[in-house]
Amino acid sequence: MDLAEAQAMPREGMDYDVVIVGAGPAGLSAAIRLKQLNPDLGVVVVEKGSEVGAHILSGAVVDVVGLDKLLPDWREDPEAPLRTPVTDDRFYVLGPAGGVRLPNGFMPGLMSNHGAYIVSLGNVARWLATRAEALGVEIYPGFAAAEVLYGDNGEVVGVATGDMGVSKTGEVKDGFARGMELRGKYVLFGEGARGSLSKQLIKRFGLDEGRDPQKYGIGLKELWQVSPEKHKPGLVQHSFGWPLDMTTGGGSFLYHLEDNLVAVGFVVHLNYENPTLSPFDEFQRFKQHPMIRDVFVGGKRISYGARAITEGGWQSVPNLAFPGGALIGCAAGFVNVPRIKGSHNAVLSGMLCAEHVVAALNEGRANDELKSYEAAWRDSAIGQDLKRVRNVKPLWSKFGTAVGVGLGALDMWTNQLFGLSFFGTLSHGKPDSATLKTIDQVKPIVYPKPDGVISFDKLSSVFLSATNHEEDQPSHLRLTDPSIPIARNLPLYGEPARLYCPAGVYEVVYADAEAKTDPRFVINAQNCVHCKTCDIKDPSQNITWVTPEGGGGPNYPNM
Repeated sequence: MDLAEAQAMPREGMDYDVVIVGAGPAGLSAAIRLKQLNPDLGVVVVEKGSEVGAHILSGAVVDVVGLDKLLPDWREDPEAPLRTPVTDDRFYVLGPAGGVRLPNGFMPGLMSNHGAYIVSLGNVARWLATRAEALGVEIYPGFAAAEVLYGDNGEVVGVATGDMGVSKTGEVKDGFARGMELRGKYVLFGEGARGSLSKQLIKRFGLDEGRDPQKYGIGLKELWQVSPEKHKPGLVQHSFGWPLDMTTGGGSFLYHLEDNLVAVGFVVHLNYENPTLSPFDEFQRFKQHPMIRDVFVGGKRISYGARAITEGGWQSVPNLAFPGGALIGCAAGFVNVPRIKGSHNAVLSGMLCAEHVVAALNEGRANDELKSYEAAWRDSAIGQDLKRVRNVKPLWSKFGTAVGVGLGALDMWTNQLFGLSFFGTLSHGKPDSATLKTIDQVKPIVYPKPDGVISFDKLSSVFLSATNHEEDQPSHLRLTDPSIPIARNLPLYGEPARLYCPAGVYEVVYADAEAKTDPRFVINAQNCVHCKTCDIKDPSQNITWVTPEGGGGPNYPNM
């Protein structure tokens, strides 16, 4: 039986009131709220990770405003993984040899982490899943939603999980199994930043018409076990400046959790211009800073990961509703960029959407457009949170770090004190894929070799992410035109995929390395940590990320 015949076979299907794609904070909060409002609803959540939390990566310092509304009793739950309240909040501007601490009184109150908790967001998701299942929600990890199902009038009626057992060359293997159809009266997409199905829906329904392009950053994170004398539970430290130059946006975080654990991370805004920049190597270089390195001397690196972050905020949130479903969480782009926080808005958006779904179901509606959800979010706590910081990112992008960050702070102060901005609402401009200069216009960045103690290479880092894909399966990284990487991207940009990818997925290999003859583009798809950066930053928009077989990808513990 060939593949066409196999895929012509009917799929088994199951019907629910609500189908949710993605077992992150948004999807699980939506599921919980649906069952709180109507215990009789049939609710299912599908998750592409091998388990809930396996693909979730975030700093994370969590503002508990969402949890307080969703689960007011969470503080009494002994299983709740929120054990380290923030006790010390610090901000630094770094130079090559030192840094300056910014007085907390100088920082806008919007930036305060008072009352927040340092957590593993993956563990928070695992805990939310237990709370959801206790209410009767069905959760299926290891099943990647690979296709949107449409009705006769073009409305969304469900999703299908991917087929299993197809070889790299497109042949049917022993044990081939068709995906399953999960049909619902409403389908909610909480896939996170640059979700593959959300991307399709935004294009199909024109959800981004009249909105700014979505903006992104790439966040890289390591989890370390440090020496007890260097551990300061509750310390939250943010910085910007070195090693990035003053025209490139980004910054760092150090979060001291419980049990001598420290989460260290680095964010690079993906509107950077220099095609020789490597976010991974900037991160490794950052850890060598004199004010940072000592924290990790004598410690042990436990885990590593990377993930794209939505940064467009207020101006870039697409229309959230379409016939048959809605976008929630980071699939919609609810991250507060200066606070580096999105989980609180993910929870709130899941709840808000659930409430409008239940209202629609109570009216006997199904598979129509939840216009009331789209109309409600900007006046909700989510909209209030994003509107006050809407100009921070465009000011930073336009004026650079030295001036832009100062203007952004001023704008947050005026929003906080007077509820207004002198700048109005600024535009983000062009998408991140269009910001690179050609390689002849920039000074190439040369990175130091890792020392294997504080800084490391990509492959040893990917090993710590426990990333695994079945090697004999079709690549989930698709090239629209296979000739473009060598014919266009290499001469113009030095093929930036080999640098912006934080997992060593993309390589340019030469027949003669010294003479650089006969280059070919190699995709090591098995290394992919599902960060989605290639789908975002490729200057030719030639790479499309699709779901691999369910369960493939990283398996993040405590990240």
